[in-house]
Amino acid sequence: MMLTEVTAVPQAALPVDALKDHLRLGAGFPLPTGQDALLESYLRAAMAAIEGRIAKALIRRRFRWTLEDWRDPSEVPLPIAPVSAVVSVTLVDLAGVETVLPGTSWRLVSDLHRPKLAGAGSVLPPVPTDGQAVIEFDAGFGPAWSDVPADLQQAVLLLAAEYYEHRHDDGSAGAGLPFGVVTLLERWRQIRILGGKGRT
Repeated sequence: MMLTEVTAVPQAALPVDALKDHLRLGAGFPLPTGQDALLESYLRAAMAAIEGRIAKALIRRRFRWTLEDWRDPSEVPLPIAPVSAVVSVTLVDLAGVETVLPGTSWRLVSDLHRPKLAGAGSVLPPVPTDGQAVIEFDAGFGPAWSDVPADLQQAVLLLAAEYYEHRHDDGSAGAGLPFGVVTLLERWRQIRILGGKGRT
């Protein structure tokens, strides 16, 4: 299985000004000029770390998920949430011939934590032997920073500030996310039970 981003978070959606205000509040002095590109890189890094931790896309964008077979022929959980739309489902055979499935053969089961692609009838169309299924979908809380829940916004700013403030470290600082960030993320974490088929 492989999940890739088809589109990136737009630069305009990044809260660079909010991070500047956060850093000024913490440091008590103005930031050097010309820092926008640096702050943008730390925001992107913080967002990626948080998205990886909670399996949620913060800003809406398009993803492509490639898998060799359906784990369950009736429905397959999508790897990241929340999903607003499934754009296409394509089956690819061993020779590379693609078959785009009609929207009448599948449906999106929306869920904040565990959205699924399900068969419109009883099962999804079978993946060709030694072939692949390619699913393109849009995931994220919304297209703008204001669409991101407030606690996740705060977690991003805290982590980006941590990256900025320790940018000259030699790597000897403690690994892992700061405690404050972990606390903010706790309610968004997906806990899998029953072999990944359930959650608490």
